[in-house]
Amino acid sequence: MTAIYLIGLREGLEITLVVSILVAFLVKSDRKPLLRLVWAGVALAAAISVGFAVLLQVGIARLSSTHQELFEAIASFVAVAFVTWMIFWMRRMARHMGRELRGRMESAIEVGPVAIASVAFLAVIREGLETSILFYAAAQGTADSAKPLIGISLGLLTAIVLGWLLYYSAVRINLSTFFTWTGALLVLVAAGIFKYGFHDLQESNVLGGLNNLAFDVTSSFPPTAWYAELLRGMVNFTPAPTVIETIAWLAYGIPVLVLFLWPARPHKPAPTPVTTAP
Repeated sequence: MTAIYLIGLREGLEITLVVSILVAFLVKSDRKPLLRLVWAGVALAAAISVGFAVLLQVGIARLSSTHQELFEAIASFVAVAFVTWMIFWMRRMARHMGRELRGRMESAIEVGPVAIASVAFLAVIREGLETSILFYAAAQGTADSAKPLIGISLGLLTAIVLGWLLYYSAVRINLSTFFTWTGALLVLVAAGIFKYGFHDLQESNVLGGLNNLAFDVTSSFPPTAWYAELLRGMVNFTPAPTVIETIAWLAYGIPVLVLFLWPARPHKPAPTPVTTAP
């Protein structure tokens, strides 16, 4: 539930930031009547995202056991691709997101109402669909079906509260630091999902080695212990992983975490050409 809460918090805060930027732009430019178009676009994106999440759950339940394992493996790899792209995109665009969104909205206002709603819809739907896929991938193997729903709900509610407080300037947090720390934690979550994808491939007999364990520390980490459950929820730690699972976790987690935390090179402006008088 901890990992799913983090997914809801991170994705939810991105959505609330996007919406708050669009709302603040219209309010400050004295265009409040256009807010209904923004909320219409947000509501449509939210409805499609929820419907997509339900479709995933209902559709997969009708597959055979082997096909379920195979689909869950594919969903895991897609989720890992989404979260990897998302954290690096956010690190690059966080400083310029507001200016970019305001520019898109200004252009949309010149086009018409559908364009205004589309800006809000497109800004939210990407995050919403990502959240649905990440939620499905992270919730795999959870015995209690209520915990993932509680985790994602609490994460989204926390994000909404933070977004509201930020909008009214009641609290100020360093968003760059926030996204750096949550991004690093999400890399570990993604590494666990990546590992789980390979486990599904082994269970569907696409890969062998299901009984070839890398290590077994079950005596130190009993499945019912709270610390074992916490590690399993955050980084998909299992006390008896296979060799392929362990290699997959390390092969993704270490290089991606290093690349994400590596300081970005400062942008150097192009040198001004020197002209000489004739």
